[in-house]
Parts: sequence; structure tokens; C-alpha cells
Amino acid sequence: MRKIILSVILITILVLTFVSNFILSDNPIPAEAVKFDTGDTAWMVVATAFVLLMTPGLGFFYGGMVGKKNVISTMLQSFMAMVIVTILWVVVAFGLAFGPSIGGIIGDPTSNLFFQGVGTNTAWSLAPTIPFMLFALFQAKFAIITPALITGAFAERVRFWAYLLFMVLFILFIYTPLAHMTWHPEGIFFKMGVLDFAGGTVVHMSAGWAALAGAIFLGKRRTQKVNPARITYVLLGTGLLWFGWFGFNAGSALGANGLAVQALGTTTVAAAAAAMAWVFLDKILGHKLSALGACIGAVVGLVAITPAAGFVSIPHAIFIGLFSSIVSNIVVSKFPKGKIDDALDVFACHGVGGMVGMLLTGVFASKAINPAVGDNQGLIFGSPTLFINQLTALVAVSIFAFVASYALFFIVNKITPLRVTEEKEELGLDISQHGEFL
Repeated sequence: MRKIILSVILITILVLTFVSNFILSDNPIPAEAVKFDTGDTAWMVVATAFVLLMTPGLGFFYGGMVGKKNVISTMLQSFMAMVIVTILWVVVAFGLAFGPSIGGIIGDPTSNLFFQGVGTNTAWSLAPTIPFMLFALFQAKFAIITPALITGAFAERVRFWAYLLFMVLFILFIYTPLAHMTWHPEGIFFKMGVLDFAGGTVVHMSAGWAALAGAIFLGKRRTQKVNPARITYVLLGTGLLWFGWFGFNAGSALGANGLAVQALGTTTVAAAAAAMAWVFLDKILGHKLSALGACIGAVVGLVAITPAAGFVSIPHAIFIGLFSSIVSNIVVSKFPKGKIDDALDVFACHGVGGMVGMLLTGVFASKAINPAVGDNQGLIFGSPTLFINQLTALVAVSIFAFVASYALFFIVNKITPLRVTEEKEELGLDISQHGEFL
């Protein structure tokens, strides 16, 4: 059956792309209709490449943490996100996220099927200085890394084909509605005034809650305590993530401007502060200063600053990095690992980090940093409105992402088993799923 389904998918895409000029109306707009800024365009091309680099970086980050017999499978889960989500995004998902709004919840994909109407001579309303296609491709990289983040929670025990199916459903039914509600001008969170500069709700909270749902649904690994395969992979992955995150956050300014520089600065200091706080707290609690701890801390800081990067000052970014790292460190240490096997602490780092960042955006966002904040500045400036909006969005996204993700895991498991057999888990996913090994 799987062979038939895969054959149908390939043949359908081949046929539709071959006859696309007959079934899709392109409606080209003359090049002179929109004047783009070459500096903005150049920076966004680079930023888009930066963000894509984050996904293989995540592969190294996760791959180094699992046991040796699961390294290839874990890294391949990230790599295949680049493959599957790219095609899915072009075919239908971009329209669902950024197409004409349907009730402020989801976009109408019919106007953007196969990137119909997404060209190099038109522009997105909130990014008027760069080509529409560049904006769409930049957003594709965010969609790519989000399901890849989830994989750390069910590492070492998930069937690969089931993961691919879950990834497709997650993008269609969870990621795209959240992206539309948060970043589309007609989205309900956008119109509420919720601030999410680069993906606190859309990427990290959705991935964190989905990870928790996955860890609960799949159950514990037979052996939870494993020696990390390659700490050097974790260090390399952290470096690639930190590097790519500059595209993630500074690129979300959608231009080569002062706001991009501000986001780059806040991203830099938050990551450094969080790494410092993590290793300091480990030492305070009587643990050794570890490379793994420093790497995890840096990533937590990057996660937490993401929603706030273009709205807060440098000193407040340092606070966000320090505070989020301390909170996530405590959650990791107190997490009920004996009951819920979130293998690589995705919820404690990405979910909790994203929530802390969203709330602290509501505390520290300043119109002096970004005029788009308006009069509803952060709580520290005397206005509670933004903080209440952030808290409301946090609760709504948390409930939606967790419940919907659990439902998707349930549906996928009915279609094809999610978890490998005990024998294959013992053998390792590299051999049992892919016939390869280190």
C-alpha cells in the first residue's frame, strides 16, 4: 500500500507541474510596477540561506545527544524536513499561511497553489522592498525547522515513515494556522496586537507542545539513560544554530536596516547570557561545567529572544537570556523523566523558552526600539495591555498546539504504527529503519 501511495504522490506532482502553465493563471505584473531595494533583497537572500542552515545544524545538535545506534536516523529526520516541507510549502502550505484570510484563522491556498502569483515582480504587503517569492522562501525555512525541532522528544523510538506523515499533517493543520493568525495582517493574533517578532508562538511553542504530546503518546524508551554519541556534534550543531539564528531573527526585520541590527544584537547577547547562566547554575548546584550544558543554555537563550528580538533593548535581552536559562534549567531538572520521556528536553527548552520569551516580550517591548509596538508597550513601561495579549495568546496556542498534536499522533498511529517494535528499538533505528550505521 505504501508503495502505491508514494507512486501516486510522485506521479501527481509530475503531472501537475508539467501542465502547470495550462491549469494555473500566473497573472504576471510588469517589473516596473514594484521598485525593490537591492540592499534589502541581498540581505534577505543571505538571511534565507542562514535559516536553512539551522536545520542541518539542528541535526548535528540532536544527533550528538542520542545513542550511537540512532545518530543517522535522528539527523536524517531533520534533513528530510528540508526535503518534504519545501515541496509541501510550495504546493499548498504557503497559501494556507499567507493567502487571503479566512476568518483570521487560515489562508485560502487556491490563489497560491504551486506558488501561483508568488513571483519576483510583486511584494508582500508587510515586506514591500523585497520580491514576494523571496518572502515566501524565507518563510519556508521557518516551516522546515519547526517539525524538525519536535523530533528530539520522540528520538530513538519512532518509525520514520510515520514521522514523515505526522510532519505533513503538523504543517497543514497546526503550523500554517498559527503562522496565519500571528503574522498575517488579518490574523486574529496580529489584530489583537500580539507581538512575535520571529516565531515564539509559531515555531517554538508549537514545537514544544507537540513534543510533549509526542513524548506522552509514544511512551518511554526501553533505555532512557544513554551516553551521548558525539558531544563534538552537539558543539558543531550549536555553532550552526547560533550562526543561522541571525538570519532567523535579524532576517525577520525583512530588510537591511537598523531593526535588523537591533535583532542581531539582542540575539547575540541573549544567547551568550543564557549559556553563561546555564553553566553557572550547574556549578552552583554542584555539577561540572559541561559542554552539553553550555550548548543547551545557548539554544534556550536563542529560543527565548526570538519573539522579542526586534522589540527590546540590549540590556533587556540579556535579562531574557539569563532568566529563560534559569527557568529552563530548573524545568529540565524537575521534569518527570520517569513518567514522560522527552528524550532531548524539547519541551523544557523550546516550549518553556518560547513561553518565557513571549511573556517577557509583553514586559519589555518598547516603541523606542520599534515604533510598531505603539502605545501598548511592555509592562515595565506602565501598560498592561500588551502583557495580557501575550498571555492570552500563550494560553490559546498552548492548548491548541498540545491538543491538536496529540490528535495528529493518534490519527497517524491509526494509519501506520508510530513506534518501532522493541526488537527494532534495541537494534537501533539506524539499522532497522535505514540499513546504515556509524
